Amino acid sequence: MKAKRSVAVLAVSGIAVVSFVAGMDLFTTPTSTAASDPVSGRAELAVLNSEKGRQTKPSAKPLTAAEQAKEVTRLRNQMEAVEAARKASQDQAALRRKAKNAALARYQALQKTNSDSRKERASRDAARKEMEGTPKEIAFNLLDNHGWKEDQFTCLDKLWTKESNWRVTADNPTSSAYGIAQALPGNRMASYGADWRTNPVVQIKWGLDYIEDRYGSPCEAWSHSKAKGWY
Repeated sequence: MKAKRSVAVLAVSGIAVVSFVAGMDLFTTPTSTAASDPVSGRAELAVLNSEKGRQTKPSAKPLTAAEQAKEVTRLRNQMEAVEAARKASQDQAALRRKAKNAALARYQALQKTNSDSRKERASRDAARKEMEGTPKEIAFNLLDNHGWKEDQFTCLDKLWTKESNWRVTADNPTSSAYGIAQALPGNRMASYGADWRTNPVVQIKWGLDYIEDRYGSPCEAWSHSKAKGWY
């Protein structure tokens, strides 16, 4: 019986990997299934047939079954490594944000009796709540809160246009990343607001904090994204 051919794709944050496999499922092994492998189960797009390219060259030798299995494993490991690196990056930033919030809480406790400071904070918070505009306008207005100049917005615009095209409901089909800033997973933003799925202000505040904690500025985050394909 002739072996059936199947083509599958691995795609994570702009990285596409290509493989052709004869007689086997690209994303499963003898001891695993797509249902039990979250990374494999999320791969949905078709990719080029590298084996077909080999066959067009007279001197090219078709891959053996063992070589094909080895390539399948390599590609799956590559995808898992990228996904793990991205998640670990956000985990690290979350820890830094937690430490900063704790320090801020201590500071605010010491300043609790200062009525002028309380009024200033209340006024600033009220202004933020009343803030309206497009997601880009909101993000631009919040740059100053992080000590960034207006020229940082150019990098931020490029970064989030690449990640989500500034869509509040952007849902990455190859992972659980969600929203304008592509939080992974999306419920990381829940601490910023219960309506994190639909509120651009909540998503933008989380995204700017993540950029500050992990990279220092939008332009540094954009440089990392250009070099690695993710941020």
